[in-house]
Amino acid sequence: MDPYITEWLNLILRFAHLITGIAWIGASFYFVWLDNHLEKPPAWKEEKGIKGDLWAIHGGGFYEVAKYKLAPPQMPQTLHWFKWEAYTTWITGFLLLSLMFYVGAESYLIDKRVADLTQMQAVAIGLGSIIVGVGCYEILVRTRLREHGLLLGILLLILATALSYGLTQVFSARGAYIHMGAIIGTIMAGNVFFGIMPSQRALVKAVEEGTSPDPAYGLNAKVRSTHNTYTTLPILFMMISNHYPITYNHEYNWLILVAVIVITAVIRQFFVLRHFGTNKPALLAGAAVAVVVLAYLIAPKNLEPSAAQMQQAVNINKVNTIIQERCVSCHSATPSDDVFKAAPAGVMFDDLAAIQQWAPRIKARTIDAPDMPFMNKTQMTQDEREYLALWIAKGAPIKE
Repeated sequence: MDPYITEWLNLILRFAHLITGIAWIGASFYFVWLDNHLEKPPAWKEEKGIKGDLWAIHGGGFYEVAKYKLAPPQMPQTLHWFKWEAYTTWITGFLLLSLMFYVGAESYLIDKRVADLTQMQAVAIGLGSIIVGVGCYEILVRTRLREHGLLLGILLLILATALSYGLTQVFSARGAYIHMGAIIGTIMAGNVFFGIMPSQRALVKAVEEGTSPDPAYGLNAKVRSTHNTYTTLPILFMMISNHYPITYNHEYNWLILVAVIVITAVIRQFFVLRHFGTNKPALLAGAAVAVVVLAYLIAPKNLEPSAAQMQQAVNINKVNTIIQERCVSCHSATPSDDVFKAAPAGVMFDDLAAIQQWAPRIKARTIDAPDMPFMNKTQMTQDEREYLALWIAKGAPIKE
């Protein structure tokens, strides 16, 4: 596919995915907040079957929201359903995954240093991992285990750990992280499709027919809705993870991802409890400490030059040669790379002044968390990275 067309499709799908994701997660956050802030209604409302109500002000207007114990005496003509936010988020996400990591598998998904896969093999493994992950979840959540939340949560974390490890053994680090996001995102959308919506349809049908809804529908929906609540923050991290090689470009990237899942779930627990009126700052403080500890444990190896090395002279021509041979094929006003036809992030190294300007970024991406050159496509050596580190440590001079 023409790189220019690919870039536009990428922009459109990413933008659509962002908008629909905000709509879905925003609605989810709002209804969790709403449920947890409902107050006991006055007697005249209780007589009408109202379980709780809430008053709010927003945008210059007053809002009165009421929740029925079961249903209103008469079903309204217009009933708003919240489902397409989830469905369109999944659809745009899958299309974006297909465009970037399946059509562009050779560039983004396959890392020959990890596994020498063909495009078809990589796509098959990617789709297979989503099917396996979602399938295992559906099997577990449909058993009696759903009545034992903690045990089910532990089993799901073990499943996530196994998938995370397995994916990092076959895909590029970014591809592995994105596929974990795809698995969890598909599970979340599936929870809406397989659990929450059937429960709501059964409730509406029962009210219309004057019968009692099957309580199993409600239990299924509650369990799945709870899971969606706790996976919201982890999947948001996975959506932005490709911008942060300090997490994925590490020997234990699979374990880092599991740690992030746990930490973000704990953060979500703090806010869930807070909505119920229970304030446990220890959860938030513990998560903050865990982030600091994680950052310390995965900090890049110290490549700062020794005192003896600092005495060595740096040849700016050699620095420029390294950059020109290893980086400029992408990072230029006129890239020659077969994938990137515009400089990624607008970073260009066409002259010494520009190289000096971007020295901190060069250090971050080629030395501290060496994910550049991309997939090490131009085969930058460790000696070259250390030479760049020495140049930057000496102040990134561009004059001899």
